[in-house]
Amino acid sequence: MPNKTAFVTGGTGFIGLNLIELLTKSGWDVIALHRPNSRLTELQKYPVHLVEGEIEDAASLERAVPENVDAVFHVAGDVSLWSGHKERQWRTNVDGTRNMVATALAKRSRKFVHTSSTAVYGIQSGPFDETSPKLGKDSLNYQKSKTMAEEEVQKGIAQGLDAVLLNPANVIGRYDWSTWSQFIRLAANRQLFRIPPGRACYADVGAVARAHLAAAEKGRTGHNYILGGTEASYAEIVQLVGQLLGQPTNASVGRSLVLRLAGRVAERISMITGKEPMISAESAAIVCANIICRSDKAARELDYQPASLETMFRDCIDWMIAEDLIRPRTVRH
Repeated sequence: MPNKTAFVTGGTGFIGLNLIELLTKSGWDVIALHRPNSRLTELQKYPVHLVEGEIEDAASLERAVPENVDAVFHVAGDVSLWSGHKERQWRTNVDGTRNMVATALAKRSRKFVHTSSTAVYGIQSGPFDETSPKLGKDSLNYQKSKTMAEEEVQKGIAQGLDAVLLNPANVIGRYDWSTWSQFIRLAANRQLFRIPPGRACYADVGAVARAHLAAAEKGRTGHNYILGGTEASYAEIVQLVGQLLGQPTNASVGRSLVLRLAGRVAERISMITGKEPMISAESAAIVCANIICRSDKAARELDYQPASLETMFRDCIDWMIAEDLIRPRTVRH
């Protein structure tokens, strides 16, 4: 029996690389889309067929996506929380998803797994699940773009696309060069202005990758699956980073009002300098909130099994040390 074939966008990124590693180990033939200027060092470690293109360029997708693939994994996305990237983010998250949906329909792809985000649910007043309203449409730039991307997928479903939507929370693990690894590095070097006062849920990237594979095999068409995990405050995360590294970290928790004000001020300065700030109005709003999700549906239907906080952060930190992204000041025991 021939291997199944997967077409993956975002394969040079954090979740994409972990997914491709799993797919190739599971016997799938993988076609990975990459931009002309993408770093391919990690991706080339796996037996994949590389194709050049951009999700914002429909013509390049027409050339890149073959007929009748078993699954399209649309992982690519722009996760910036700075308003200076608003237009770029919309082109990637919304226009790019529209193009991928149209191409998958035209090429008769058998399954379409869309990597969305818990951001589509916005900032809720309490814990939320897939039955909760999607407040992201009227919220922050990133949350709005991800919500509108989901609407593009739903339009495709109405035209016959067999699509499943996954909504990871804060994903932790290897190959993270630009999101939580930055927070870990700042915490390790005691460079956080203040520890954010909010709480959130954390998802192990390996578990998220396995959920993608399960979604392609048994996810229900048109359904969302939230991929959350252990709940913790940012202060608890900073403390855990210090424990894993065997060194002191920041200890002062900031006030929500102060951090939100700092985000607004930094945002205005960035509009003059053109440089992305360390904290923006959007990121301040998110880290000052309690964003708690439930993953019961994914556990039931996709066999989703979250890892412990210590496991996922240890994996991420060990990878960061190996990549020389962080240098412990003491020897860990």
